[in-house]
Amino acid sequence: MSVFLAKRFLTFIATLMGATVLTFMALEILPGDPAAVILGIDAPESAVQALRDKLGLDRPILERYFAWLGDIVSLRFGVSFTYSTPVIELVQARLAITIPLAIMAMLLSAVVAFVLGVYAASRHNKAGDVTVMGISQLGISVPNFWLALLLILLFAVNLRWFSAGGFPGWDNGVWPAFKALLLPAVALATVQGAILARFTRSAVLETMREDYVRTARAKGLTRRATLWRHVLRNAMIPVITIMGLQFANLLAGTIIVEEVFALPGLGRLILQAISNRDVVVVRDVVLMLAAFVVFINFVVDILYAVIDPRLKPHDV
Repeated sequence: MSVFLAKRFLTFIATLMGATVLTFMALEILPGDPAAVILGIDAPESAVQALRDKLGLDRPILERYFAWLGDIVSLRFGVSFTYSTPVIELVQARLAITIPLAIMAMLLSAVVAFVLGVYAASRHNKAGDVTVMGISQLGISVPNFWLALLLILLFAVNLRWFSAGGFPGWDNGVWPAFKALLLPAVALATVQGAILARFTRSAVLETMREDYVRTARAKGLTRRATLWRHVLRNAMIPVITIMGLQFANLLAGTIIVEEVFALPGLGRLILQAISNRDVVVVRDVVLMLAAFVVFINFVVDILYAVIDPRLKPHDV
């Protein structure tokens, strides 16, 4: 087990280092002078040069990369030129919205996908299976931003149960904040839940065809007992991988939905930073998201070893 964790941790570090290189180089190859873009085409050359000096754009590329890497390792993040605020403070304020939104969407999609996926697998090639697969196909086909607009039209404009957008803040109470995030969470969870339901169904069906499942049935276990005692635990191993990747994608992919509902989350921060060519914010936030995705994969690998005991003897 320790060897398994050590290998995964080294992979985690190597992947994270690769992410720093890709993030830094992606911003370096963008056309145009960031200082000139930030200040505008009418800015005097002296002001542009002063900003270039402040951003360190005149230094060699390797020197700037290792300086940035040193700051990241020391947890010294940059200061946004647009907001004149440390990036870490901007991120913390936005994560207070984006993380609860992603968690709500993930919980909704996981519960719905688990119930529908297991139900469809237990009724393979029957009416229930066909119905669930049809609903999931529809869920995959619907763009989340279009669904978000439909939810606003129905529940905010017509029924007036929810507000059309905005976020009241957690200081005004948990329920108002939860209510403001519910419709965006449903819009995000629909596609993810549809994908996960189909994957759960496939994983359960594949596991049900294993020899040990047929042996359990031959010993007299009912179909329901076999499903809950033997099938689900092994079927959940690949499903957990998808869930981990989906949660990371939810954090990084809320830009459109946050724009539709006017939520001041991490997605809107990245979009605004790109529009303002605030390279300090873009670089640090993109690396944070990449680190989170890599960390989620690392956690999923650990859960593999916890759920599947076959990994332990082989890797110890």
